[in-house]
Amino acid sequence: MSGSIGKPIRRPERTSRLAEFFGIMMGDGGMSQYQATVTLHSRDDFAYSKFVTKQIEELFDYVPHVAERKAQSALTIVMSRIELVRFLNSSGLPIGDKMRNGLSIPAWIQGRQDFLIPCIRGLVDTDGSVFTHSYLSKGKRYSYKKLSFTSASPVLLNSMCSILNGLGLRARMGSNRDVRIDSVSDMERYFSIIGTHNPKHLRRYRS
Repeated sequence: MSGSIGKPIRRPERTSRLAEFFGIMMGDGGMSQYQATVTLHSRDDFAYSKFVTKQIEELFDYVPHVAERKAQSALTIVMSRIELVRFLNSSGLPIGDKMRNGLSIPAWIQGRQDFLIPCIRGLVDTDGSVFTHSYLSKGKRYSYKKLSFTSASPVLLNSMCSILNGLGLRARMGSNRDVRIDSVSDMERYFSIIGTHNPKHLRRYRS
């Protein structure tokens, strides 16, 4: 084995910052035997990619490689460290196909609300969206913001819905493999309790 793959990394303690990174990995991350990656939209998530890269540097004392695929409008943050993959896997992240290998929120995160909240933030910042719902009533148009979290994992969707409701946010299962927050008051509470590190979400919520 040669190159940087076998070099050591810092193994961080279990903290709220690590829990948020796990949410990011469960959302837009993936792992092979030799690499961990986070793939984001190169334009919409460009500012957020800077946050993710900084988190990796500070958590693991490792500077990842960032590769852009312009044709796919994708930006991939690449972590080529076997020890990092092994650490993440031993802490609850599956290697290979996430859905086939049982993607779920790790037990060490589920047991603590101060870990659950940042983990949810990481999940929604990657696989969530804020959008405007509009409708006509008596000739007048109304519009307000909603939030949707999408996943191909029924286990993760059910966990997300349960956790959000447990935090006092009225979440519901949607019809398109998603969990939704619909009301104005619950959207306000979401951004107050959980918040976001993805400028895209905050921009769309405030627009």
